[in-house]
Amino acid sequence: MQLAHPEYLWLFLVFIPIIGWHVWKHRQAYPALHISTAAPFANMPRSYKEYLLHGLLVLRLFCIGCVIIVLARPQTSDSWRTSKTEGTDIIIALDISSSMLARDFQPDRLEAAKNMASKFVAGRKNDNIGLVIYAGESFTSLPMTTDRSMVANYIHDIRMGMLNDGTAIGDGLATSINRIKDGKAKSKSIILITDGVNNTGVVAPLTAAEIAKKMGIKVYTIGVGRNGTAPTPQQNYFGGVDYVNMPVVIDEAMLQNISRMTGGKYFRATGNNVLRDIFQEIDQLEKTQMDVRHFSHTEDDYMLWAWLAFASFLAEIVLRRTLLRTIP
Repeated sequence: MQLAHPEYLWLFLVFIPIIGWHVWKHRQAYPALHISTAAPFANMPRSYKEYLLHGLLVLRLFCIGCVIIVLARPQTSDSWRTSKTEGTDIIIALDISSSMLARDFQPDRLEAAKNMASKFVAGRKNDNIGLVIYAGESFTSLPMTTDRSMVANYIHDIRMGMLNDGTAIGDGLATSINRIKDGKAKSKSIILITDGVNNTGVVAPLTAAEIAKKMGIKVYTIGVGRNGTAPTPQQNYFGGVDYVNMPVVIDEAMLQNISRMTGGKYFRATGNNVLRDIFQEIDQLEKTQMDVRHFSHTEDDYMLWAWLAFASFLAEIVLRRTLLRTIP
């Protein structure tokens, strides 16, 4: 048994003044009768009721004690259970170049990737997750955190145009490595999402992959785009945007090399459902262990003490009015 509010046990100190008052009052309770001598009464026996009068105090103290225990909320616990789980460090590196607005996914590649990434984050309860975005340059949108709601909100707010256009895959990977390298988890992973070919940036993708390999960081790469052509946004002469079917070009060989070098895996997403299945597979691949103790059930167990308090209170009243009734 445990107590939800053990601090209420300090109320037992009230017993001290109650007992003190009883002793003082008992000493003052004997009336005086002036007679010439008390010798005839010297050998008279004392009634057992005189001793039982102190039992009324015991009943009162017991009643108060039971009430204090009820206030402290005694509880019983069914069992403890230990399970194994472990959080990992994960960085999601998301390509936000203009080609990610192609509509071979619903509603487009970027929104589909954001949606699946948000669902992935929601299921990773014990992980530190960070977010890197890249296009012509790279930027850490969110350092690693266990606040899944914050990560999901940041993913929702990502928009194309936040960075200069282009596809700097190497820079995006390098920024992700720099962000995750100091994490405390044993397992560190980067999920890199892109739909194109590295065409700008300072760091070559394979150079960044070599650094990840040395640091023991796995990189899962996802190529986003269906086979053939896709409706891709193109700026027209009037400053607007037209969607033109353009060939889908993804440097799959380079992405495969990155994953192979770092111990990760390459995936090709050709539609929303395929992208969903990829994130589910990564979720299963990135499972590690730690000990977590779970408490199965807690229940208040104060009714016995409440009934005992009521019974002792009732017993005191009955005895005081009947068997142990006194004349003032």
